[in-house]
Amino acid sequence: MSDPVTALCNRTFNGTARIEEIGPLGMITLRVAPDTPGLAASLKSIAGVKPPAPRGIATVDDRSLAWMSPDEWLLILPHAGVAKAMKDMEKKMGDAPHLAVDVSDARAVFRITGAGAEGVVARLCPVDLVRLPEGEMRRTRMAQVACALWRTEGGFTLVAFRSVGQYVFDVLANAAV
Repeated sequence: MSDPVTALCNRTFNGTARIEEIGPLGMITLRVAPDTPGLAASLKSIAGVKPPAPRGIATVDDRSLAWMSPDEWLLILPHAGVAKAMKDMEKKMGDAPHLAVDVSDARAVFRITGAGAEGVVARLCPVDLVRLPEGEMRRTRMAQVACALWRTEGGFTLVAFRSVGQYVFDVLANAAV
């Protein structure tokens, strides 16, 4: 198996904000009924982080767990840990109806940092950034492309489909000129 690569080979742009593609990151989408017995404990065991409230993202060290919808979670972790996390998920979920999918290679992840980071995001996303505290995420659109974003130290992290990764990077860089 070859080493994983990012959509744009970790491309960066420096303007009023720094735009950088980060990764490769591991990402697992889990679809499961919210009333599944023991779900919170299972998620904590697998992710290493307590499941966040709706619209939240919780991070401990190099792992994050994001609430995506009432029956969907996104686990973000080092790429090398995906196979083990998938096995752990199957074991913990047991007979509970669920769907766990490795979506690592289907996503492009960008970090927007610096003094102009909030302005870049505000120009492109219909999100009230004043009401977006750290630890909360939004699924939204950025220049007509579906994305998810949340505050991180010094800026934002944004996840989009890999197939539009170049477009997302270009739009972000243009907004940071």
